[in-house]
Amino acid sequence: VRRIAGGSFEVKVPEKQRDDFGVLAADINALIEKLRRSMEEERRAEQTKNELITNVSHDLRTPLTSILGYLGLIEDDKYRDEVELRHYVGIAYAKARRLHVLINDLFEYTRMRYGKVPLRRTRLNLGELIGQLLAQHRLGLEKAGMTASLAAPGSADPALVEGDPDMLVRVFENLLTNAMRYGRSGGRVDLTVRNEGGEAVVDVVNYGEPISPADLPYIFERFYRSDKSRTADAEWDGGVHGGTGSGLGLAIAKNIVEQHGGTIKAESDERSTVFQVRLPRAGG
Repeated sequence: VRRIAGGSFEVKVPEKQRDDFGVLAADINALIEKLRRSMEEERRAEQTKNELITNVSHDLRTPLTSILGYLGLIEDDKYRDEVELRHYVGIAYAKARRLHVLINDLFEYTRMRYGKVPLRRTRLNLGELIGQLLAQHRLGLEKAGMTASLAAPGSADPALVEGDPDMLVRVFENLLTNAMRYGRSGGRVDLTVRNEGGEAVVDVVNYGEPISPADLPYIFERFYRSDKSRTADAEWDGGVHGGTGSGLGLAIAKNIVEQHGGTIKAESDERSTVFQVRLPRAGG
């Protein structure tokens, strides 16, 4: 017990006797195991917090440095003409938008990850929700030179779920903008909504460059970036918002789906990349 009190949690008290001392030994060992797990969880939480602070500091510093640099050139009148001035202002504005997206996504991620966000649940039709989302992104798809198709169940057996419509829109908007951003070379996005037993299933498919097998297991982790850049931004991320990404989009999508009792996964090969969301169907 003294060794345990000194921090040696690998120690186990021998449980040899079948009397009160044996019961005490078993209780001490159970206590040791709980303490050990608690300390491991605390260490992981501390490591996660430190990693988050490090990544956030880097991601905030990068656009902020550019903003200050270009505004400094403008402040010192170091531009040739109004065309160059507008060019500098445009770059500073784009970087400020990226900073805005990062801060908003970071706030949302930490709020969902470390706090309880109440869900405003209502019964909704996933086919209709995604159809409205496609209509909203029609111009974006056209600008990207892409088409989109939607296959969904008819009114006889709609894909109904109980969920927060605003949060679920965020999930599928992230997946759609990902498909637009990284699947542009494939020319189209296919969305399928179907019922499978007690689940409503949504597939978002693009036909661009595949995600490498080395990156695939980690794409839902916050701030994860693949070694092989798929775009000039060099990040696989759901929150595009006008061409900027925070590195948190897919992590946010995963948290939202799991809060709804569902699952999200990705598969990718040379033919296509598929993001699949499964949500519990609404009761009768």
